[in-house]
Amino acid sequence: MEDKKSTPEKKATVLFVNKEKEPLFSKKNKKLLSDPMDDNNPITVQVLGICSALAITVQLKPAIVMSISVMVVMAASNVIISLLRDLIPNRIRIIVQLVVVASMVILVDQVLRAYAYDVSKELSIFIGLIITNCIVMGRLEAFALGNGVWKSFLDGIGNAAGYGVILIIVAFFRELLGSGKLFGFQVIPDAIYELGYVNNGLMLLSPMALITVGILIWIQRSRNRKLIEKN
Repeated sequence: MEDKKSTPEKKATVLFVNKEKEPLFSKKNKKLLSDPMDDNNPITVQVLGICSALAITVQLKPAIVMSISVMVVMAASNVIISLLRDLIPNRIRIIVQLVVVASMVILVDQVLRAYAYDVSKELSIFIGLIITNCIVMGRLEAFALGNGVWKSFLDGIGNAAGYGVILIIVAFFRELLGSGKLFGFQVIPDAIYELGYVNNGLMLLSPMALITVGILIWIQRSRNRKLIEKN
């Protein structure tokens, strides 16, 4: 007769709660939020989502809206794929993921059109391109398909936040130094301009987004030495 003690108990998980009563914000779960902000940042470490950094960081407002949009899409998509992971045939998993992400993007786009039409027009096709964003699809494939709902939700929030922080920082410096404004309002006093200060028009050009990201990567690696690749 088989010893019952030698048989491992199955983890019974119901949405966000499991019978093991693991804290919702355990150390492992907190790492899902913190790692993408530094050690495993999607842009500065994984070098994903660079197109967005070029396209929508001329001003701070669209960068923030894009960051929030990606966060909503990633969190919702991760949760849905995690819920369906045992039902999705392996051969069509990419198609299912694309359908889920596309549905979430359409919902976000319609909300923006209804409540922030000017920003929606400014972002134009870039909201739609969230569907093919490497970060979104990568987390669905690498994490949501193999983990529970709560962990997948945290992973989506964490990676979207890591992506969004870089976008916002880049947009802050590009708008401030390129036009002397933030959120469209002038923040550099006229007295500074009267002293001879001139806005740096180069900051409004796409290549400066890459240069700014490069500077952020250099700063990150200078204080976090373990990110430096060894020969």
